[in-house]
Amino acid sequence: MERQIISSGSPYEPVVGYSRAVRVGDRVFIAGTAPIMPDGADPPADAYGQAKRCLEIVASALEQAGGSLADVVRTRCYLTDAGAFDGFGKAHGEAFSDIRPANTTVVVAALLDPRWLLEIEVEAVVTAPD
Repeated sequence: MERQIISSGSPYEPVVGYSRAVRVGDRVFIAGTAPIMPDGADPPADAYGQAKRCLEIVASALEQAGGSLADVVRTRCYLTDAGAFDGFGKAHGEAFSDIRPANTTVVVAALLDPRWLLEIEVEAVVTAPD
């Protein structure tokens, strides 16, 4: 089965040995996605803004894999504070209210960058068009 590797261009990908996303067959696995800004600016200060940014990055990776947010079947969110759930939930609901993927949300002690309030991981099934 063919393996498609999708890069975000991060300099860490070759060093750490990971990809933004990997497509194998109809499955797309998107790595934990943090609210990294394209110009290196600070991420949004609130969980809603950060979740929106993460989902923009996820949508771009899915598009490169031939899919869209409509193909998402599972999301996982890692929050640094349970108080961030409402902001995350609002952004997640806006993106997935009709799609309703399975979701797991957990609170973790910290993420790699102390400015990050959350990180989102996604799995999708992208089928060939009819």
